[in-house]
Amino acid sequence: MKTTSSDESENHLFSEAVKDARPLPASNRAIHPSKKPKPIPKHFIRDEQQALRDSLSDDYIPAHELETGEELLYLREGHSPDILRKLRRGHWVIQAQIDLHGLISDDARMYVADFLNNCKKRSLRCVRIVHGKGLGSKNREPVLKHKLRNWLMQRDEVIAYAQAKPEDGGSGAVIVLLKA
Repeated sequence: MKTTSSDESENHLFSEAVKDARPLPASNRAIHPSKKPKPIPKHFIRDEQQALRDSLSDDYIPAHELETGEELLYLREGHSPDILRKLRRGHWVIQAQIDLHGLISDDARMYVADFLNNCKKRSLRCVRIVHGKGLGSKNREPVLKHKLRNWLMQRDEVIAYAQAKPEDGGSGAVIVLLKA
């Protein structure tokens, strides 16, 4: 019985405390959405990221390459050699760029894949990827330069790429032409 009388006295105390309270005007009230927010598809996002990682392999060996020595050159089969010539001469304006300095291979691969996907969504045609000359790496050789070459050849949206002109990064950068 004591619980009932204590509940009643608490209710009475509460009623006394709020007896002068008035509801807020409608303009000051919080609006609660009637629909629940859409759930975040965490598994889907994780699967997409894994597919992105898997889409660029370090072990890819192209059927043909146009490279001579250390210069990066590539033209997708079925495209005019004029495209490569124009790309090397700076015919297209560079619309976006990323810098891979200081990244390890796996991080660089994800960064490149994300960058290319964003460029595709934004309908960008010509981009620069700075991979560095390898002066800070072991044996002072460019590690990312050779991996980048293989990653780019695996992407359908890449039409061609060429080593950047000296003023755009020279042998430490590559200019990439993407499909429209």
